[in-house]
Amino acid sequence: MAGLVLIGVSVAYLGDVGGAWDTPSGIAVPAVVTGLIVAGAVNWAAYRLRRRRAARSASSETSDVPASTSGSQAIK
Repeated sequence: MAGLVLIGVSVAYLGDVGGAWDTPSGIAVPAVVTGLIVAGAVNWAAYRLRRRRAARSASSETSDVPASTSGSQAIK
């Protein structure tokens, strides 16, 4: 996400240098900061989703004790 914003800012300034359009000089810092905030929010949301999915799959698994630790197996 942040990389896309940085590419966008770069393209905007390259267009300004090339004379295609006029880019305001103060747009880079707010755009990059906004991109970093959005990237952090997306990262946080993905983390929460992964944690929720892992917790849901862990609760659906059986929680029986393996036979090797129950003491019911004969020792050879």
